[in-house]
Amino acid sequence: MRTRILLASIAALAFLGAGAPAASAESTFFVKGYDEPSTPARYDNVRVKRFGPASARRVLVLVPGYIAGAGTFTPVARDLVKRVPGLQVWAVDRRSNALEDTSRFQAHNTPEQALDYYGGLKFRQVDGARQASFARRWGLKVSLEDLRRVILRAHQGGRKVTLGGHSLGAATAVAYATWDFAGRPGYKDIDALVLIDGGLLGTFNGTSLVNARRTAASINRGDPFAALLPGLPVWAAGVLGETGAMFAQRRPQAPSALQSYPLLPSMFRPPVPVTNQALLGYSFDRDTAPSSLQLLWVRGGNLSGSGDPQRWVDGGRTPVRNIATALFQEPVNGVEWYFPRRLTLDLDAASPLSATNRAELMLGLRTWHLQTMKLPIYAYQTALTNGRVLRGAKALFRRSDSPRATYVNDPGAMHVDPLWGKASNNFFLRTVTPFLKRLG
Repeated sequence: MRTRILLASIAALAFLGAGAPAASAESTFFVKGYDEPSTPARYDNVRVKRFGPASARRVLVLVPGYIAGAGTFTPVARDLVKRVPGLQVWAVDRRSNALEDTSRFQAHNTPEQALDYYGGLKFRQVDGARQASFARRWGLKVSLEDLRRVILRAHQGGRKVTLGGHSLGAATAVAYATWDFAGRPGYKDIDALVLIDGGLLGTFNGTSLVNARRTAASINRGDPFAALLPGLPVWAAGVLGETGAMFAQRRPQAPSALQSYPLLPSMFRPPVPVTNQALLGYSFDRDTAPSSLQLLWVRGGNLSGSGDPQRWVDGGRTPVRNIATALFQEPVNGVEWYFPRRLTLDLDAASPLSATNRAELMLGLRTWHLQTMKLPIYAYQTALTNGRVLRGAKALFRRSDSPRATYVNDPGAMHVDPLWGKASNNFFLRTVTPFLKRLG
């Protein structure tokens, strides 16, 4: 009989995490991706960051969210492989990360060298319309074909594979499970879904046929990449985020090097002089970060209120060092400099998961296998969508043939807290751990 488990809201709940054993092995590697006809062969690859023991018999493959890279999973992936015996976590970069010039973010460079290189605009900047027009075709089909090759690689050696993602990455995971790969449903490649504050079936915006045509036409004649920061180049969020995180890691208590940098939008500037670490915390904390960028919010802490420069005081769920860890690391990082607009369009069109949806048909999407999908579902929701994440997950459960679902509502969390929060009060970590253990 199909069953579901409903975990109650945890506004006043906290817990003590398990003791942390020694860090597990980490490595990065490439997987040969889909051979997209118009794309130069060097971009038909995806990079994966692997966490956990070589002896693991289960792999949790995680897909990042909107304008996010594989590095965004690093804090929570390290915690997961400590708590779930026999688990590896594979965090996947999309193919567009190969366009980034991260040469001055390597370990041997100093933050000052990075600021001179990126702040001085000496790095290779990609003009999408002129230099990467092939990325106009990097939509859901290309993303899922790349992802399938990662999943098949994860199966090698007889390992079991669970698929998950955060935000738009969770929507991608649902699309994968329902996708038709030349007659084979995607759900047959995996044994469960882990949806972290995202999904389809109304979780995020859908689109009409008229809007889909208009957006597709705009992509086909313009820049294929999306800009997170209005008025700035598409690469600005990645460059600013990683530079700021590099200073926060290497020069945490020094006066902020970016606070007076002309490219830094005024909405990220504290009203008083602050340290490098404090600028990073200020830029992501829900009480000080721009209200238009809720996708970046955490419950972090606050400025110290005294000192020159003022320091950052951790006091919420996510310590500032975890933000820096997620954003500054190579060869993967936490922000996708060149995010393909076509992927968002396709996922908006796929949101109803209906074979008769006219926008899906126009775009050639193949999300045909919802009703026969047989996968346990774990769905975790923060305050971001006002309940739409769990409504979408419950619709996914009702309309599929899934045997059970676990729903977790955490309204005290911001959108990125489950990935970067400290283990001792990360309710996502606490609740997904028994779900994964049960699969094992």
